[in-house]
Amino acid sequence: MTSRPSSDGPAGRGRPRVSSREVLEEAACELFLEQGYDGTTVAEIARRAGVSRGTFFNYFPAKSDVFWGDLDAALAVLPTALRAAEAAADPRDAVRAGLLRVADEFGPDRVPWILTQFEAMGSPGEVGLSALARLNTAAETLAQFVAERTGTTTRALAPRAIAYAALGEAVAAAQAWAERGPRRGRLSEHLALAHATE
Repeated sequence: MTSRPSSDGPAGRGRPRVSSREVLEEAACELFLEQGYDGTTVAEIARRAGVSRGTFFNYFPAKSDVFWGDLDAALAVLPTALRAAEAAADPRDAVRAGLLRVADEFGPDRVPWILTQFEAMGSPGEVGLSALARLNTAAETLAQFVAERTGTTTRALAPRAIAYAALGEAVAAAQAWAERGPRRGRLSEHLALAHATE
């Protein structure tokens, strides 16, 4: 959950479109803090948001997906950010540049809620698995990019090694960024520092 504006279009007549992804995220996070992740059902989230249970699943395949709206959006633009790197750039540098472009979209007022409240809601294993699935998606995207740049395949060692090394830096930077509190600055600043420690 973050404080970004809704991406929904203008509402028509009648009730405004309160069934947006952001409203559902807000309702879910409130309930998770009040009664824990495992103690909260999708039906309760929908009720708190003022929508039907079916509407919840229009936005999220599962309860654990409610945390990852910002990360999913970042993964969606990652291929474009990678392609923006100079063709002559070293694959490692190109991957880092792409990740920095994506990270620059995350400022002190756009912090995925799960990064700061994971323990407060009971640290559920289901959420960890959903995070791992997204990391795997990111790794595949990065490895595919490196394979194309180097004329190899994603099964080769170099694309995998570069992808996982870059993701390790990104995860460490995101953790440090979230822990800094209101003065955390932009995620990209922390990612640049992680790159510099190599």
